[in-house]
Amino acid sequence: MFRLSLIPKEKKFFALFEQGTRNAVKIAQQLKDMVSIWENVKERVGVINDLEHQGDAITHQIFDQLHRSIITPFDREDIALLAHSLDDVADFVHAAADAMLLYKVECPTNRAKELADLVVQAVAEVEKAVSEMHDRVGRKQLLKRCVEINRLENLGDIVYRSAMAELFDDSTNYATLIKWREIYNHMESVIDRCEDIANILEGVAIKYA
Repeated sequence: MFRLSLIPKEKKFFALFEQGTRNAVKIAQQLKDMVSIWENVKERVGVINDLEHQGDAITHQIFDQLHRSIITPFDREDIALLAHSLDDVADFVHAAADAMLLYKVECPTNRAKELADLVVQAVAEVEKAVSEMHDRVGRKQLLKRCVEINRLENLGDIVYRSAMAELFDDSTNYATLIKWREIYNHMESVIDRCEDIANILEGVAIKYA
């Protein structure tokens, strides 16, 4: 069986990316829990805010390591793109949650709950893919992870478009329309960034095949 080996001399990058993806899963799950239960919203947003700051710190460590490393496990550009995209995942989750608090949303819509569920699924797939990169992993398995992320992104697009159509069809309150349009945009952007990560990983798999 053909295998993809991405074992670097400098393994710290993979440790940091694993920390980043674990943090991303936590923040995504917090968003899903928040829209599902809708209690103690301010406190939940505070937790998400703290996790977003932890993600920022991990991103800074990755770039610091990148600046100090002569040999990297894969292309420096791909490392930077992966770090930026992973940071965006946390940022957009935080933006969605913060907007719900800031705009004093009375309760989440069913579409918001659907998007939050897809966010968790997509981020979880990202975590699995990244965690496998430092081992000797079958190339097909890594690419299957990427295909699944792309599938979830397509589902996210469908839910997002439906949410926006319903919003414009049903809402006679422009304030409500503006609020939810921004929140949906943030949530959909999380899934888009997961697809970006999948594309980066696919590229790495092809380069090191």
